[in-house]
Amino acid sequence: MGSKSKYPLHPWLVHFPIAFFVLSFVFDLLGFVPFGQGLARAAFYSMGLGVLASLLAAIPGFVDYSTIRNDHPAKKVATWHMALNLTMVAVFAVNLGLRFSSLDSATRVQWLPFGLSVAGLILMSISGYLGGVMVYDLGVGVGRHRHQGSFPEHTIAAAIPTTAGSEKIWVPLADATPFAEGQTLRAEVGGVVMVVAKVDGQFWAFQEFCTHRYGPLSEGSFEHAQVRCPWHGSCFDLRTGQVKEGPAKVDLKVFPVQVREGKICVDATSLQKAPAAPQPENQPARGSSRGATS
Repeated sequence: MGSKSKYPLHPWLVHFPIAFFVLSFVFDLLGFVPFGQGLARAAFYSMGLGVLASLLAAIPGFVDYSTIRNDHPAKKVATWHMALNLTMVAVFAVNLGLRFSSLDSATRVQWLPFGLSVAGLILMSISGYLGGVMVYDLGVGVGRHRHQGSFPEHTIAAAIPTTAGSEKIWVPLADATPFAEGQTLRAEVGGVVMVVAKVDGQFWAFQEFCTHRYGPLSEGSFEHAQVRCPWHGSCFDLRTGQVKEGPAKVDLKVFPVQVREGKICVDATSLQKAPAAPQPENQPARGSSRGATS
């Protein structure tokens, strides 16, 4: 979900543009006092290095962005993070163009370039905050352990059929025959991203993202009708969704699942009470599930 490299470069490289842009702003501020006049050239070159460092950091940053699954809550935050960074670099690039024409004669920064520097720093601060949200709240770049199955990595999209009455609506997801013990399948049904897993000869359906820090439970380990998160080790009961081991405190949402005419089907009526995205460490979301024997 985060970068697949063992030592991600983006978090390390972003320190350089931050330092250069802040240093350029400090030079601008010093230029307004008598002993600091003449630092306009230093501010210009510091800003130029900041733009180059930003472009360099953007390369591994885009690689990290491409590894975030589209159905993960962090994808939208990462998109805003990237857009703000690109806008920030454009603001500083325009700033450099304005400063270049008066580089030899100016003793201090003009008000328009100075205002652009302030705007660039504000964009950088907001983007940096979103970067922290992705790591500390949404778990991007945290997990390094993967449970690999034979199914595709992509999430299957399944629509809920429109029917009248109050009977249960069973949505078919996949053939039951190819499933081996411990295999998983991800699906998005009615805006809910869920996992179907075969454990102890039975099928179980439950929400994909761990209630602790959004770890991908489809990549976790399974034993005795329990799933263990691959990131921080939280363990949940697949029958009830109850937390068996922390650090998670909020129960998992589970869904009724059956094998009908050779197809693995989930009860779509149970999704009406399910959140579209998990809310870690908030109000518990309990559910009930029946395992379907293949």
